[in-house]
Amino acid sequence: MRTETLNSSLNSSSTFSATAPTSVPTALTTCMLANVPPNLVQSIRAFRVVDLQNAAADSGHHFLYAHLGAATTKTEVLAAIGRAFHFSRAFGKNFDALRDCLTDLTFKAGAQPGFVVVLEQLPNAAQFDREARETLLDVFRDAADFWAEKGIAFRVFYSCQ
Repeated sequence: MRTETLNSSLNSSSTFSATAPTSVPTALTTCMLANVPPNLVQSIRAFRVVDLQNAAADSGHHFLYAHLGAATTKTEVLAAIGRAFHFSRAFGKNFDALRDCLTDLTFKAGAQPGFVVVLEQLPNAAQFDREARETLLDVFRDAADFWAEKGIAFRVFYSCQ
């Protein structure tokens, strides 16, 4: 239920940012990101998606969210990310194209305030195995390094099925 609400609010937005619910006090969400390194890829662990969404809004950062529970292959995972992040239809649905969309193309679009990315329910399937998952996360690590060089926060939180 919570996931559907997040998806509908993100899909109705014409930009990467989504309007965050106001259920968490601003001081708490701002403090939350202050305690997280600015450029990392980590398991979502104790964080709640809605709290991360609020923290991104409070910090003026883009919030990018993809629920990947229905995906079972690399192509489906990349297509779901492309749709959720509003990539162009020309998005190549391969790891190199994803890296380009997360780095160079976004950088060329102008100044960026920072990013909070949530990848929820990365699949654990025969056609999207541990190696594919690690490759995907490496793409996001490369993006975090790219943005770190530019002095822009790029935090990625993920969960697995």
